[in-house]
Amino acid sequence: MRMDKSIETTRQEFNSVRTGRASAALLDRITIDYYGTPTPLSNMATISVPEARLLSIQPYDATQIKAIEKAIQESDLGLTPSNDGRVIRLPIPQLTEERRKELVKVVRRYAEEGKIAIRNVRRDVMKHLEELVRNGEVGDDEERRAEAQVQKLTDDHVKRIDDLLKHKEAEIMEV
Repeated sequence: MRMDKSIETTRQEFNSVRTGRASAALLDRITIDYYGTPTPLSNMATISVPEARLLSIQPYDATQIKAIEKAIQESDLGLTPSNDGRVIRLPIPQLTEERRKELVKVVRRYAEEGKIAIRNVRRDVMKHLEELVRNGEVGDDEERRAEAQVQKLTDDHVKRIDDLLKHKEAEIMEV
């Protein structure tokens, strides 16, 4: 169902937002221009978490180290990579209070985008219902019942996104 997809997309975006701990999911949104093709970092390197506050990136093609470092620096992660010629290390610094508040704003924006996607699905379904009524395929009572069901589904999905948001905000603000 399209509403479930919206929730899953929001959850993935939340995972790519940095908290105090290292997670390979942080780098999911990073793409590198690999010989003219935007390529996800996960397709170009092995990403591991050797310590709680350190990510290790080992490119399959060592000539791409500079491109990978540049993509990480230009991202909104706020991380500074260092390399030894073969492996890129990404230390995850402790978040400042100011940075935590910025990340909460980012997460709230992702949540709002998810809710908008869910409401767009509701709008499309309602429009389809109106067409069915106009064509005489569905009666008024059935339309009202269907609209109530769609609204309930919408409310449930929006609540699930709110719950995800609350959990992620708590995770970000946790010191």
